[in-house]
Amino acid sequence: MKSNIIRTLAVALFCVFVFQNVEAQRFIGSAIAGVNFAQIEGDGVHGFYKVGFNGGLGLTMPLNPKQTWQLSLELLYTQKGSVKRCQPGYFDTLVYAPSMYTDVDRSVPWDSTIKCNISLDYVQVPLMVRYEEMYSGCTFALGFAWGRLVRAKEIYNGFTRTTNVRSKTYKTSDWSFIADVNIRLYKNLSLDFRYEYSLVPIRTMEFTYVYTDGSTVSETYKLHNHMISTRLVYYFNEKFVKNTRVNNNGQTMGTKWVREIPEYND
Repeated sequence: MKSNIIRTLAVALFCVFVFQNVEAQRFIGSAIAGVNFAQIEGDGVHGFYKVGFNGGLGLTMPLNPKQTWQLSLELLYTQKGSVKRCQPGYFDTLVYAPSMYTDVDRSVPWDSTIKCNISLDYVQVPLMVRYEEMYSGCTFALGFAWGRLVRAKEIYNGFTRTTNVRSKTYKTSDWSFIADVNIRLYKNLSLDFRYEYSLVPIRTMEFTYVYTDGSTVSETYKLHNHMISTRLVYYFNEKFVKNTRVNNNGQTMGTKWVREIPEYND
């Protein structure tokens, strides 16, 4: 864990060092809080039904004098996973091979109404390049994130399994692609929408289905985290002024407030 964190921070510090002379070492801090709507590709469950927390702190550094290009680094706690409930009797036509459930927690009763409930919590470090359209108040970002698994719990097909971080059922590292849109609501407060998908499988699952007629089917699935998020972001160390940019009809172009960059706000 320590080596992965050190490598990630080293990359971020290298980027900061390369661009530090571009914008006089001006950093913008942020506090982030919101919700994830997650699913796991490949687990047989479809839909962004898993709701989890997404929040933490961020640091943004402008890369050019106009501050339209930025580099951002975040430290987040993010909850991913998958969930789906079924009507009673859904599994009555299936009998699952006992070998699939050698790690079942027998102290927890089987619940036929639960198809899947997987909870995966990560400490995550996203690194992104951002572009801000100053007068519209919108920022677009692309980047990557490394996440360290800190909690894992799994209920699958009604059985509670003894899945945890130490069981190595799921990979401890999750590398993800991120696309992000940020919309300014008022001065320092913004609404953020994020899309995220795992670049490498977080787990390989092998299923053996035994039907009531005695026939069996075996399948192997590669699982990927798949998630959309909506978050509120509050930025520190930023000053805002009223937007003085107008069109030919004298109407304000863009948002009411823009970041204070004297040579570009006129």
